[in-house]
Amino acid sequence: MSLEKNYYIYDSKKKSFKGFDEFQQVFKYRYLISQLLRRDIVTRYKRSVLGVAWTMLNPLGTMLVLSIAFSQVFQSIEGYPAYILSGLMAWNFFSQTSNASMVNLIWGGSLLKRIYMPRTSFAISAIGTGLVNIVLTIIPMIIVMLISGVAVRWTIFFLPVPIILLALFSLGFGLILSAVAVYFPDVAEMYQIGITAWMYLTPIIYPESILPVNLKWIISTLNPMYSLVKLFRIPLYDGRLPTLMELAIPAAIAIVFFIVGWVFFSYRSDEFAYRI
Repeated sequence: MSLEKNYYIYDSKKKSFKGFDEFQQVFKYRYLISQLLRRDIVTRYKRSVLGVAWTMLNPLGTMLVLSIAFSQVFQSIEGYPAYILSGLMAWNFFSQTSNASMVNLIWGGSLLKRIYMPRTSFAISAIGTGLVNIVLTIIPMIIVMLISGVAVRWTIFFLPVPIILLALFSLGFGLILSAVAVYFPDVAEMYQIGITAWMYLTPIIYPESILPVNLKWIISTLNPMYSLVKLFRIPLYDGRLPTLMELAIPAAIAIVFFIVGWVFFSYRSDEFAYRI
């Protein structure tokens, strides 16, 4: 009886919903996940002279280059630097966290052979790091808005909603990507090419109004990041609250991807230790 009280006993014959079991294990090992998050943040900035400031300078540098390159092309966009940066904030969060979810699982796979830990820990820690980064990036975003003549309105306080939806979508997509990459390692290299093409198929550096009607319908329908970037930009750059449809569509996309990704990853996770 004492053994049952002090040790976690795994019964392979016991049938249960793996997705729910994974949630339970994530809560049980929350301290371990917090240490993975701390490691990711410290490792990223410990040898950097500017430290955490790079989190803010990186999107600013990209915004500056794109503004110089395209400002004359899109003169009709008011506060073009702020328009670009508002889209880049959402896109960088997605691209960095989805890639980190995959890379962290592959490179941290040796841990799975030594100790037990929830397989989703690597993706969750990547999302946590991304949340820290995007919150820090809000500061330079406000500065760019003021310099560009774009009013900072009270709707900025609505930002936690699109950020949470971005996190859910990125986690779900990152889990799907990670599970596939375990079986097909080349996915990690191919994703770097695919994510670049994906960015240019999302209205980040250009307004969606320049798209032909047919292409706009395809992008808005088949590109899940279209509505998520738009939702992020509405309270920040547009300075208004989203309509019901502007909120419902990205919310549905984020929740569906999260559920599918979590369940798909959970049912495949037992095999990862043997394949990584």
